Amino acid sequence: MSKLAINGGQPVRTQPWPKWPQWQAGEGQRLQAVLESGEWGGFNPVVRNFEQAFAQRHQATHCFAAVNGTLTLEAALRVVGVGHGDEVIVPAYTFIATANAPRLAGATPVFVDIDPATYNLDVNLVEAAITPRTKAIIPVHFGGLPVDLDALLPLAKKHSLSVIEDAAHAHGSSWRGRPIGTFGHISSFSLQASKNLTAGEGGILLTNDDDLAAKIWSFINQGRTPDGAWFQHAMLGSNLRMTAWQAGILLAQLERFDAQLAQREANAQRLHTILAEVDGLTPQQWDARADHHAHHLFIIRYDAAVWQNVPRETFVKALRAEGVPLSVGYTVPLYKQPPLAEPYARALPCPVTERACSTEGTWMHQSVLLAEPQAIDDIAKAIFKVRENIQELQRT
Repeated sequence: MSKLAINGGQPVRTQPWPKWPQWQAGEGQRLQAVLESGEWGGFNPVVRNFEQAFAQRHQATHCFAAVNGTLTLEAALRVVGVGHGDEVIVPAYTFIATANAPRLAGATPVFVDIDPATYNLDVNLVEAAITPRTKAIIPVHFGGLPVDLDALLPLAKKHSLSVIEDAAHAHGSSWRGRPIGTFGHISSFSLQASKNLTAGEGGILLTNDDDLAAKIWSFINQGRTPDGAWFQHAMLGSNLRMTAWQAGILLAQLERFDAQLAQREANAQRLHTILAEVDGLTPQQWDARADHHAHHLFIIRYDAAVWQNVPRETFVKALRAEGVPLSVGYTVPLYKQPPLAEPYARALPCPVTERACSTEGTWMHQSVLLAEPQAIDDIAKAIFKVRENIQELQRT
């Protein structure tokens, strides 16, 4: 008789995992207030209230709320002067928006491989990608883990590169006691539906540079200047303003943001401890310099050789059958996506990315870490069950 759920056995867990997004009465109250205000667009004071609250939480001087995290990346590149003929260094393993942004700004993405322990950009490989055309670098704090800023920032300064932090996963993460978002020239956050802070869609730009702040404000407001006439446009711009509806929801979300961050970190630490006992399943290395890790994703590197050469996809299906929502993550390197292949982009050799996409990468979404601690033990039970009955998977 089969013991594994994938073959008809009883699953370890049948209870549902926490849903995302989460909401309470506060969201409804704030939406009602926006409705009754009669001012639903981006100039409602509630938008500025959210910007101030997010800036304070992330120790930033300037914060700009916008429509989404893809356009905020493009806007950041444009205001630092990236355009046609320039190159922008990006990691090869991340969501496509990171690399689309340089193309949308007219530049060429240059792909660099990731660190196998963290799945962040491998800073040791960056210098080999720099040419006279390189204008900026977009490090991604992947899964919520800050990139090695101690190594990256001096390298960028040495080569006079603008640093645009892609912090789409990193709300609340910190490095050496300082929140992510103001280490580079500009940072970009996403508020898309899956993100740890969400209004369904949305984006944020942070900077501590007054001159860049003025350019950002102008770009997201059709090229206007704060002291200019309404129909006076000093620079090329767009309309990226966030609506008051989104800002209202986000203010309510912020009220429980830090409690959720703490819960994710506690459960992630519990899962790290469990996986330390399991060969062939290696969690993303939690750099000690990252005081806080948002854990938008809990990343686990799968080694099929340790699991009797059972393919990653089969292992993932087996865990999912046991009630553990594990996924394989990205399966195609960005430089093999048609809009980002040559001649539209350039790529250095990326063997770690190739392995992450084809055989090793797996992850769980941040909402799993909002479960009760006992639920994390169910993940352990499922892993141990699959390991003890691995011979069944070899026949699957």
